[in-house]
Amino acid sequence: MIFTESRLSGAYVVDMQRFTDERGFFARSYCTEEFAARGLGPELRQCSVSYNAHRGTLRGMHYQGAPHEEHKLVRCTAGAIFDVIVDIRASSPTYRHWLGAELTVDNRRSLFIPPGFAHGFVSLTDHTEVYYMISVAHAPESSRGLRWNDPAFAIEWPLTPTVISARDAAYPLLGAQSGV
Repeated sequence: MIFTESRLSGAYVVDMQRFTDERGFFARSYCTEEFAARGLGPELRQCSVSYNAHRGTLRGMHYQGAPHEEHKLVRCTAGAIFDVIVDIRASSPTYRHWLGAELTVDNRRSLFIPPGFAHGFVSLTDHTEVYYMISVAHAPESSRGLRWNDPAFAIEWPLTPTVISARDAAYPLLGAQSGV
């Protein structure tokens, strides 16, 4: 596995090291020991899938509040997404900074997201599927979110979202939330 540290402390782009032959390739997409050797979070305990029928579907910006903060490893298994994280750790030197990465079925790239980041994406193609590995079980009472187009972040989305849930559209701006 190839780990590339991002400009946001604790977040990594993870590429698979492919071993290729006439059949195709073999690669690891996750290894507890390789993550632990870099001090990256606990074991990932839950897997989830997000299917998005239409290009321009936006999901985010989501995070889990205390005591259910989560590490995530996100990968696109069909289609393509523009995946975004925002540092919401008030004590961080990169507080309010964002990072975007194109994750596609072809590049097989993953994004490792530590606690303290809001996460979201927009689908770049129809029939997009996203696979999440998560460190804790989902706790609905701890679900939180921020507005995807909050001017405090000024995220440069590659396209204007056309499908947004009512919940995601109604999330507050950063200044309207306590503790963020």
